[in-house]
Amino acid sequence: MLVQFGTETPIPTPTMTVDPNAVTPGPAGFLVTVIVVIAVVLLIWDMNRRVRRVRYREEVREELDAEEAAGREARTPDAGTAAPAHENGDEASEKDDPRR
Repeated sequence: MLVQFGTETPIPTPTMTVDPNAVTPGPAGFLVTVIVVIAVVLLIWDMNRRVRRVRYREEVREELDAEEAAGREARTPDAGTAAPAHENGDEASEKDDPRR
């Protein structure tokens, strides 16, 4: 049995059975696509604006917390220093309390 090389088998070429103009989306499809694209762009723009606003609020909260912590540290006396006593040796009265 001999195998012949170089002989090609015929390949069938497909023929168009449907009119290409009948299956295109046309102007209505184009209009729907444009509307969807515009809606997506507007949603992305709004989402970015909201995310940016949340990020700025978080940064401001962190700054306020840091300022509050620094203020608390400045008001609190160090552990090594004692509070001044009154001349008569009694403890500080309620009106001298700086926390009020």
